[in-house]
Amino acid sequence: MASIFHSGLSKDLSSILNDADDFNVIIQVGVKNNIKEYRAHSVILRARSAYFKSALSTDWITKKNGMILYNKPNITPTIFDILLKYIYTGELDLKEYQDEDILELLVASDELLLEELFDHVQDYLIKNRTTWIQKKNFDLVLNTAFKLMNCRKLQDFCLKFICIDPQPFITSENFLSLDKDILYNLLEREDLQIDEIVLWECLIKWGIKQTPGNINNDIVKWNNKNYEALKKTLGKFIPLIRFVEISPSQYYDKVRPYKAIIPNHIFKEVEEFHFKGTLQKAIILPPRVGKIKFESTIIKKKLISIIINWINKRDAKAIPDKNDLSYNFNLIYQGSKDEINNQSFINNCNMKEPILVLIKCKNSRKIFGGYTPAGFYRISKKRFNRNENNQIISSSDSFIFSFENNNDTRNMRLSHVKSHIYNIYNNNYGDFGFNFGERSLYMQDNNLYVNYDFRYGRKIKFVNTYIIEEIEAFKVVENRIDNYDMTKEMFYGIQN
Repeated sequence: MASIFHSGLSKDLSSILNDADDFNVIIQVGVKNNIKEYRAHSVILRARSAYFKSALSTDWITKKNGMILYNKPNITPTIFDILLKYIYTGELDLKEYQDEDILELLVASDELLLEELFDHVQDYLIKNRTTWIQKKNFDLVLNTAFKLMNCRKLQDFCLKFICIDPQPFITSENFLSLDKDILYNLLEREDLQIDEIVLWECLIKWGIKQTPGNINNDIVKWNNKNYEALKKTLGKFIPLIRFVEISPSQYYDKVRPYKAIIPNHIFKEVEEFHFKGTLQKAIILPPRVGKIKFESTIIKKKLISIIINWINKRDAKAIPDKNDLSYNFNLIYQGSKDEINNQSFINNCNMKEPILVLIKCKNSRKIFGGYTPAGFYRISKKRFNRNENNQIISSSDSFIFSFENNNDTRNMRLSHVKSHIYNIYNNNYGDFGFNFGERSLYMQDNNLYVNYDFRYGRKIKFVNTYIIEEIEAFKVVENRIDNYDMTKEMFYGIQN
C-alpha cells in the first residue's frame, strides 16, 4: 500500500508559488488602481485548470522575452490570491473571507473551470452564509446564481426561499425587473405558496414593464398592438399559471379582460373548467401542491395529488379543486427511524384515523402503498374473537396501489376494495404490521407480500415478495376550506 504525504507536497508547492525563480507566466490581474502582477508556472496552471489549459495554449498566448504574458482584468487581486493558493496547494479556509469575496470567488472559479472549488464554494454559501444571503443581499445572490449555468444548488436554494413566503418578493418593485429565466423557473415550481390571482396580477405588471413600446397601465386605453406585444412578452409564462386555483369572480374581473393574450386552447379549457368543473384535455396545470403538508423520502411530492384524487374517488389525472388541497399528511411512522417490524408499525399506527402507507423495497424502483379511512386499530379483548368476523375492520373505501418509481405519473396501478366486502385486518395478534384484504398487500416484519385476491378489484402489478427498505405511514387530516367567494352559477349569471 502506497504511503501518502500530501501535507509536505502542499507546503513545497506553496513555497514554489511564493519564492520560485523559474516561473514562465506573468499574469496581470485587476483594473485601474487595483492591479497586481503574479508570477506562476504554466505547467501547474494547465494541470489544475481546464481554462488555463486552453488559455495558455500556443494559439492564445503573448510572449515577451520568453515569458508568457496574460491579463485577467475581470478578477480582483484579492480573489486571485485565493485562487492561486488553491491551485498550488489545494488549501482553502473560507472563514477568513468576507461574504462578498466568497460570492466573487464562486464566479471566478466557474470562469476558470475549477469544478471542485466551485462546488465547495456553492455549498459553503448555502450552509454557512444563509443569513447574509437571505437578509442582506438576496437579489445580488439570486441574479449571480442564475448567470452561472452550473450553479443549480444555489439557484434552487434561492427559489425555495422565495417559495416559503413569496408575496413580499413578488409584489416588490424588484420583481418587475426580474430576469425572464429566473421568473420562468419560479413560476413552474409546484411549491410556490401564493394565491394564484396575486401571481397573475404581478405577471401582468412584469409583462407591461418588459414590453417595448411603453404600454399604458390602463387596459381601457389599449389597442390591438398593445395586446399583441404583451402576448409576445408573456407567451411562455402564461401556460405556467394555475388558472384552476383562481375563483370565478377573480377570473371574471382580473383574467378574462386579458383574453387576447391567453393562448386560445388554454382559454377554452379555463372556460370549460368554470362551466363544468372539469378539464378533459388536462393541458392546464393542476393546483400547486406547495400548500399540502407532505414530506416523504419514498415518493416525490407531485405524486400526492394523484393519491388525493384516489382518496376522493376521482381519476388519477383529474384536476383537483381547492378543497383537494386541504389535506395534511402527518408522518406517524418511519421504518428507518422506528424500526421495520410488525410491532413497531402497530405501536405507531394504532388509531381510528385515515392512514396512508408507502413502501419502498430493496433492489427495486417500485413503490407500493395502501390507504384506509378507518385506520389500523386493536379491538378490545372483551370484544375480540379471532374466529369471528370482528377481526376485520370495516373499510369499504380502502385501496391499494403501485407506482413504477417515485416519479411515475403514467403507469401507476390502483385497486379499490370491492363494495360488498370490507377488509382491513386488525392487529390484535401482531401477525402483520398491516394487512389489506386477504393478504392482498401485507407486511410481516421486514417483508412485503404483494398478492391478488377477490377482495380487491384488480391486480396492482408486481406480485411478489419483497424486502422492505423503507416504510412510511401518514395520518391523513382533511381540513376543508371555504368555497369560492362566488358560486359558478352566480359567476355565469354575471356573464349572461
